Amino acid sequence: MSHKYQVHQLVRITHPRISDKRASASGIYEVTRLMPADQTGEFSYRIKSSGFGERAVRESEIAARASII
Repeated sequence: MSHKYQVHQLVRITHPRISDKRASASGIYEVTRLMPADQTGEFSYRIKSSGFGERAVRESEIAARASII
């Protein structure tokens, strides 16, 4: 099994917590690092957004950014 997303790929958090002060105003984050799978086999990522620093998320918490046409 491999990671679904790659470093430098733009993603969004699928279910942001309303009270999450770490959430980006734009909702768009860049994958900065691929993390190993946890005990359940789910991969994690480090993501960042300008002005909000980095945070860790599980693969199930993010989705690829939709293309703007």
